[in-house]
Amino acid sequence: MLMNMAVRYIEGNRPIIEMLKTFAEKKQATPAQISLAWMLHKYPNVVPIPGSKNKERIIENLDAANVDLSGEEFSSLEEELNKHKVYGHRGLGGF
Repeated sequence: MLMNMAVRYIEGNRPIIEMLKTFAEKKQATPAQISLAWMLHKYPNVVPIPGSKNKERIIENLDAANVDLSGEEFSSLEEELNKHKVYGHRGLGGF
């Protein structure tokens, strides 16, 4: 059952992934870097701590700090994100 739900969530969130890929290409960044740059822009007092044991992913994540989102780019990204439903559990709000 859990595997079936995970596949459904991945498929449901695919439009968000594709949107992030498109945005990342324009910024010469990765989708993960755009996601982290968005979070750093939106929540300047929060430090995201993505987990990884892979050296390349760690460096990629650290490089997100070098992705500068202008106010216009951030607004555009927010607008696009708000058009999509997020599938799957997020945070503790559902408990």
